[in-house]
Amino acid sequence: MTRVAAIDCGTNSIRLLVADCDPETGELVDLDRRMTIVRLGQGVDRTGRLAPEALERTFAACREYAAVIKEFGAERLRFVATSASRDAENRDEFVRGVLDILGVEPEVITGDQEAEFSFTGATRELHADGDYLVVDIGGGSTEFVVGSRQVRAARSVDVGCVRMTERHHPGNPATPEQIAAIRADVESALDLAERTVPLREPRTLVGLAGSVTTVAAIALDLKAYDSAAIHHSRISYEQVRAVTERLLASTHEERTAIPVLHPGRIDVIAAGALVLLAVMERTGAREVVVSEHDILDGIAWSIA
Repeated sequence: MTRVAAIDCGTNSIRLLVADCDPETGELVDLDRRMTIVRLGQGVDRTGRLAPEALERTFAACREYAAVIKEFGAERLRFVATSASRDAENRDEFVRGVLDILGVEPEVITGDQEAEFSFTGATRELHADGDYLVVDIGGGSTEFVVGSRQVRAARSVDVGCVRMTERHHPGNPATPEQIAAIRADVESALDLAERTVPLREPRTLVGLAGSVTTVAAIALDLKAYDSAAIHHSRISYEQVRAVTERLLASTHEERTAIPVLHPGRIDVIAAGALVLLAVMERTGAREVVVSEHDILDGIAWSIA
């Protein structure tokens, strides 16, 4: 076993996994897995820069994670940064801050690298026939990956729950015009993805990240967030559509009252759910297999 620490810093959240990995048996044992909403991508789509307050929230989470990594004595650490820090003019400031706190430079990876890590993390435990379509709906971007044991095609497109919310400002509730504007962006992104990724071919759709797991938790009517109940659950198209329509039609207060909805997702979950619904409609998927294992697990395996 090799004890590793993996950090995934996205547009909306930063997450840590400390795990023992055995590459020979394919076993990965979680020791600590946690998530903090830091909204690093706040305003990036509009300004092209990481906001000072967003950087400080992210650095505060890094200091917390440094203590956890030290406590568990992880032998290796890899820090991967995705969409928001790819896009920002002042990403050097972000890199210096992370290096000072954690002693490693964040790797600002490409969308294709992000897709490969997500695919590995999501599918390593699954045993379906044929290809998977893995869809990772993040804050700033969404990754589409097709493959069986290895990636056959991948594409990252700039639609995510935070980016769509900041660009189109869906109200409480969202208006038909706002919903149509988000839909138009997502459909254009799907057209772009479909140029290189055969979205309609795979038989198994696997959904990752907070928008998907939150939609699943609501569809399952959980009274508290339960990773074990969500992991590998199968959520039908009809359930996804019902949850999406509910979220789009709800007020901020009504979403706040949903027990499984993290406070940091209240304002962005409706857009994230709409991305998932559009993907299922484009691909014709009757259900989505929800995975709690994703890019973090893929990063951990890359270290091991």
